[in-house]
Amino acid sequence: MPLLKRDATYCAVGALAQIPGYDNMQLVMQRKSLAGSLIDSIAETQEVLDFCAEHGIARDVQVIPIQEINQAYKRIKEGDVRFRYVIDMASLKQELEAA
Repeated sequence: MPLLKRDATYCAVGALAQIPGYDNMQLVMQRKSLAGSLIDSIAETQEVLDFCAEHGIARDVQVIPIQEINQAYKRIKEGDVRFRYVIDMASLKQELEAA
């Protein structure tokens, strides 16, 4: 909330995790809003995708084979990851064929 500018709204969409505490005075004195929804509309989703494309915002992922899952998990636990791991499911087929 401290990073939100005056007259802005923080909207949590689809996030079921608890939102950390916030200062009610910031909401009132800076006219900030807090909102939430489990889903969003197709039009709003397209607006977000267009905004990301226009501003060069992209996801940061590292694709790994299933065989590297233990090393990936260890790095996550150590806080050594600043991206999202994506498992290449074709590697699972290779794992099953090798067994």
